Amino acid sequence: MKSDSTTVAAYLAALPADRREALEAVRKVVLANLDKDYEEGMQYGMIGYYVPHRVYPAGYHCDPKQPLGFAGLASQKTSMSLHLMCLYMNPRESAWFQEAWAKTGKKLDMGKACIRFKKADDLALGVIGEAIRRMPAKAWVAVVEGAIAGRKTSKAGGKKARKV
Repeated sequence: MKSDSTTVAAYLAALPADRREALEAVRKVVLANLDKDYEEGMQYGMIGYYVPHRVYPAGYHCDPKQPLGFAGLASQKTSMSLHLMCLYMNPRESAWFQEAWAKTGKKLDMGKACIRFKKADDLALGVIGEAIRRMPAKAWVAVVEGAIAGRKTSKAGGKKARKV
């Protein structure tokens, strides 16, 4: 569920105690492992972790007014979620993540970048911390720029030449 909260503190305060406790546990891991060039704030109705414009002035390519998103933490209707875009955008990191998670014996409920959970104990918090630590802000920017450049190249290369 998207929140109208404008601060992380207000977002957390509006949650039921059990969800607040779970999100605070995950948030603690995220913040402990987050590169200094990322910032935390509200983004897209959830707690966001992003590369601010002072580090990456271009911002998010789809909406340059927005900083470049990296991760999000949310309380949703039936569960909570941690969105790790670095896994969606990077198949090598995604494979590492899934392999490392499997070694913990915990069940992984994950979409392409969204890890769903009911309580913090469901999560392999050490693996989450390592995934965040493995992607400093400058490396994340390089991954995103590479993906954008690759998409532009594939679109240009995908056009068939017209016969004259």
